[in-house]
Amino acid sequence: MGGAMLELARYEGRHRVRGAAAATAALGGFALLYIFVYPTFAESLGADIDQLLEAYPEALSKAFGVQSLASMEGYLASELYTFGWLLIVGIYFAYAGASLIAADVERERMDMLLSLPVSRARVVLEAFASLAVPLVALSTVVPVVVVVATEIVGYPVPAVDVAAIHLLSVPYLTACAGIGLVTSVVFDRAGIAQRVAAGVLVGLFFAESLVTDTDFEAVGVVSPTRYLDPNAVLRESEYAIGDAAVLAVATLALVAVAVAIFRRKDVE
Repeated sequence: MGGAMLELARYEGRHRVRGAAAATAALGGFALLYIFVYPTFAESLGADIDQLLEAYPEALSKAFGVQSLASMEGYLASELYTFGWLLIVGIYFAYAGASLIAADVERERMDMLLSLPVSRARVVLEAFASLAVPLVALSTVVPVVVVVATEIVGYPVPAVDVAAIHLLSVPYLTACAGIGLVTSVVFDRAGIAQRVAAGVLVGLFFAESLVTDTDFEAVGVVSPTRYLDPNAVLRESEYAIGDAAVLAVATLALVAVAVAIFRRKDVE
């Protein structure tokens, strides 16, 4: 019974293997590039490395979490994890989530799927579950690349902290995918759903940095990036389990909203 219940998820998951492999290779290469550049960058600037921060526009420093470049941990937190992971990979999952339902509706395959003895809730839930393929691939391969590469270049980062940032990012990425899933059931065209999802995530990402340390800081609670701080994890070994729980609850809420909307939606 359990196998039959996951038939749709397995079918969708198989179709995501190639894309997951490409994304994992791209992020792994991205990580290697940043890591192998760092020794030259650090050695050429020496003790003056953090003076570069003064040249960064304040808004840019806040947006990309640039707190210190004097260690591999601070460098990776801002250059790889805030920009590459929270923003780029976040957009990837929002974009992927936005195609889950809308793509089949647009291609007129949803009518055929719904003619089978499956509920609309199951269609949404198993489509969402198929995103476990890229999530697992990225979350297992990239941390290994980071740990091994930093060891090779002589600036090792604790494996526990690297594992922690990737584990804590799982609910962050599922929340991003949840945003995409909601747009996927609202819009009948995948392209529109994807652009809206990506736009919402980018808007929330930069809005959070703009309101930090202002009178409007409370507004940032709706941004997923509020609940994952790469600097705290990699530089301070602080693991905000409570914030991860907030993101997990947000994911469940987004999926529930998507199910509720799709149950009432007319599929043409």
